[in-house]
Amino acid sequence: MKRISFLKFKHVAWALTGAIVMVFLVAVAHSGAKPQAQALPSPGVEVAPVEQRDVPVYGEWIGTLAGLVTADVKAQVTGYLLTRDYKEGSYVRKGQLLFEIDPRPFKAALDQAKGQLAQAEAQLAQDEAQLATAKANQLKSQLDVEKYAPLAKAEAVSQQDLDDAVQTNLANKAQVEGAKAAIAAASAQIQSSKAAVETAAINLGFTRIASPINGIVGIAQAQVGDLVSASSGALTTVSTLDPIRDYFTVSEQEYLEAARYYSYAVRPSNNGGEGTTGRPTILEMILSDGKIYPYSGRFYFADRAVDQNTGTIQLAGLFPNPGNVLRPGQYGKVRAVIRVQKNALLIPQPAVTELQGSYQVDVVGSDGRIAIRSINVGEQVGTMWVVLDGLKAGERVVVEGQQNLRPGMRVEAMPFKGSDE
Repeated sequence: MKRISFLKFKHVAWALTGAIVMVFLVAVAHSGAKPQAQALPSPGVEVAPVEQRDVPVYGEWIGTLAGLVTADVKAQVTGYLLTRDYKEGSYVRKGQLLFEIDPRPFKAALDQAKGQLAQAEAQLAQDEAQLATAKANQLKSQLDVEKYAPLAKAEAVSQQDLDDAVQTNLANKAQVEGAKAAIAAASAQIQSSKAAVETAAINLGFTRIASPINGIVGIAQAQVGDLVSASSGALTTVSTLDPIRDYFTVSEQEYLEAARYYSYAVRPSNNGGEGTTGRPTILEMILSDGKIYPYSGRFYFADRAVDQNTGTIQLAGLFPNPGNVLRPGQYGKVRAVIRVQKNALLIPQPAVTELQGSYQVDVVGSDGRIAIRSINVGEQVGTMWVVLDGLKAGERVVVEGQQNLRPGMRVEAMPFKGSDE
């Protein structure tokens, strides 16, 4: 009985195994009969047309700011600083007191000069009185001579009397001339004393050191108690900052190009100085943080000569500076139009790929397929790039979605969201 059961179990097992094999073979056959997977959809890209229009070409130059007027404040007399009468970094006006030197020695010198002037004036008065006396004596002796001359001729008086009268008259004339010379010397002494008084007064005035201009005053370079003099260097510096100058250097070629564009020329002005003519020059300033300064500037001047060692010329622009926010020594890149390029081809900057010094773009043809094109680029104009050759107006370039594109690949083109379309 046990052998029969084992044989039955063996037959059932073989039957199950065969069924499983048949199911596997049928599954394999059906899987081979399935159709192939469908092709992937075309990738979507954003494209922009190649624009053609006249565009301004800008130049950019590194600049340094400086005050419109900068004045070094120096001592003009020797003495000890008594006070500092301003707040460093503040705005001061012309004539405002900045420092004071101890005035006592200079007051004493002024008083002495005034005393010497008074002495000279008193001496002049004395000499004038002596001159009046000498003139009176000479007039009396002259009358005696005139009286004795006819009497001596008539032998009414002696010749000796006449000779004495003549000699006395000559002596009185000499006294008159001496008095005149003394008056001249006293007058000269008065002029010298007046000059000494004026000099002493000026030196006393120099003890009060005031700002020569309106502007921002800098850090004090001398402290109260220091001995200062005309050779001590600047005590501080004051700069007029509104407007503020921006000095920048351009190449000779850029200067000539800009001069042609703006029709710039320097001609004598009506007041005998120099004036400029030509198209107004509008300047932009880019600050050290990369932001554009909100106020536009204007061209101020070009230096007299080109530096032969560098082939550059220094220019300057003037920019409004309300609130005196900009300060001398600050970085200020200058940006200005130097010419207009006619019929320039423009594409967005993101469309350009740089590869080992060469530039490429992905062009979408009329059939929707990709072609990789090498191009030559020129200046950047805002967010656009000028294309010198390699593209034609109206062609479409890929701006977004260039990743994994291959030549001949079909794409789904959509307008670039950043374009003007």
